[in-house]
Amino acid sequence: MAEPPVPTDLTGRLRSLTQARIALARTGQSLTTGALLDFELAHARARDAVHARLDVDALRAAIPGRALVVVRSRADDRTTYLQRPDLGRLLDRGDAARLAPAGAALAIVIGDGLSAIAVQRHAAPLVEALVARLADWSIAPIVVAHHARVALGDEIGAALGVDLVVMLIGERPGLSAPDSLGAYLTWAPRRGRRDSERNCVSNIRPPHGLGYRAAADRIGWLAERARAIRLTGVDLKDESPPAADLPRLPGDR
Repeated sequence: MAEPPVPTDLTGRLRSLTQARIALARTGQSLTTGALLDFELAHARARDAVHARLDVDALRAAIPGRALVVVRSRADDRTTYLQRPDLGRLLDRGDAARLAPAGAALAIVIGDGLSAIAVQRHAAPLVEALVARLADWSIAPIVVAHHARVALGDEIGAALGVDLVVMLIGERPGLSAPDSLGAYLTWAPRRGRRDSERNCVSNIRPPHGLGYRAAADRIGWLAERARAIRLTGVDLKDESPPAADLPRLPGDR
């Protein structure tokens, strides 16, 4: 099958690269019917992503050979989670008692966040790439957290007694990206850490965002640098090599 022709105009080239809505057609003062329906579909997908529930059994099956510990935040249900972000940052008291120091240097926490769909699609292959990239790190049992905010990883990491926690979490859906996964790294995790004390690798969602291997390489670089300087956040600048699998404009060399 022949490859589609490479667009020569700038708008066409940008459209071939991104899912963002660029130069939408109009009829009078309104969008065309097709553009409006596409927008409403994207909005519905974003809402679905926010309210979706993570299938832990499917996630466990996708990560064979790794022990998974399932916990939850103090937000009892999805509605409470969305209305009370503070409860999503705190570990359920009963689950906190189930976590103990694991004698490991690094913890990987998988949180549903604001897009369980992102976690369902991308967490397992990213974990596989991360474990391979972080082969010289001792890794605690993987923790899966329901109704989780980013800071929940700090309390989990402290309970496990690790030096570094990597929180993989579904990011807030956009109207063209309902399945974006983020990775947040925090050195010396403990409750009360500020966002300025962690690093983020965002938009992990191949083929439209960062690929699994590229994301694992960037996270691995940040982890190694954090171990060297014993810090993350604003004091750790991401100077990792550019990712090789980022999308490029058609015709670029």
